[in-house]
Amino acid sequence: MNDILIQNTTKYFQETFGSQPSQVVLSPGRINIIGEHIDYNDGFVLPAAIDKIICFAFEKNNSNTSKIVAIDLNDTFEIDLSAEVQHDEKVWTNYIRGVIQQLKNNGFQFEGVNCVFSSSIPVGSGLSSSAALECGFLFGMNELFNLNIKPVDIALMGQKAEHWVGINCGIMDQFSSVMGLENKVIKIDCRTLEYTYHDANFSDYSLILFDSNVKHSLMTSAYNERRQQCEEGIAIVKSNFPAISSFRDCTPQNILDLKDKMSADVFKRSLYVVKEINRVILACEALDKGNIELLGQLMFETHDGLSKDYEVSCDELDLLVDLAKKEEAVIGARLMGGGFGGCTINLVKKGNEEAIKAEFTKHYFDAFGIELKIYDVKIGNGTSNYKHN
Repeated sequence: MNDILIQNTTKYFQETFGSQPSQVVLSPGRINIIGEHIDYNDGFVLPAAIDKIICFAFEKNNSNTSKIVAIDLNDTFEIDLSAEVQHDEKVWTNYIRGVIQQLKNNGFQFEGVNCVFSSSIPVGSGLSSSAALECGFLFGMNELFNLNIKPVDIALMGQKAEHWVGINCGIMDQFSSVMGLENKVIKIDCRTLEYTYHDANFSDYSLILFDSNVKHSLMTSAYNERRQQCEEGIAIVKSNFPAISSFRDCTPQNILDLKDKMSADVFKRSLYVVKEINRVILACEALDKGNIELLGQLMFETHDGLSKDYEVSCDELDLLVDLAKKEEAVIGARLMGGGFGGCTINLVKKGNEEAIKAEFTKHYFDAFGIELKIYDVKIGNGTSNYKHN
């Protein structure tokens, strides 16, 4: 699949600019196995890069203007690098503009490039195509102009570019896009950015994403409200247990002891966060022991927490996870991402994939009259140069 994408992108570059690209960069989307809504609560997340990518072809053009072509959108934009970087109503261009702004902010010396890119990451599916766009473009600039930016700093600058666009994301998406390794998940400490790799030996299982094909408008307001409720919860914890400085130093019992001091919502949100931080630690232990069944069980528990305590699920996602629970061949499933739509991530025993897909598609359409989108993903490498064979 990606081979064709790479060929087409390179060919498009040749036809547009009349030369061979000097650099071809592959930048992946990501999944998160477990650890949802805790990146902003000082917790741990467990993402991985996937084999859905954006392919970029680059060359220097020895001018002060960059010309960038989005093949899939059939759209082009030019940016004068000597002028002040401005936001534009064409949203996709802002991610690139944000990266250029970051390069300028950090005093890097660079010139104009010709660039074309094309993607196999489904946009709007919660697989972080924006992080792949930022980090892939930045990686290419780093290579072309020998800027010597370290991988972790590429991720941090990608995150800042997204903040410049106006999306206040945590570090997980960019970090996993840059730092991913094939068949490994990354446990990232969102407080310190320390990270460890853990084997994801899914050889007997397939990772399948079921895209609900819905987006409920609650997402942004509910996200901000959850963040606020968590801040309120940790403030109450700190004032009652001065030794505790963050949710990750809490036990569920600490939260239960404070139930009368919290509103019902703040109590539920806080309890979810403490339990989820613990589930990530248990998930890493399960992976290290090759106990994929236990990992699946933890995924189901996370979904229950997201649905009942954090309240960011919806009927469509709950139905998909309920279907998964009834199937012996699905050992774990949960909503992935912010919630209120998007995908569920499922671990399916090999050999059962087509039957499960057919059954879920039928049930889902019968219930909601919506076509299910399905993505098979494998865990792949982070942003890298494409090496011609």
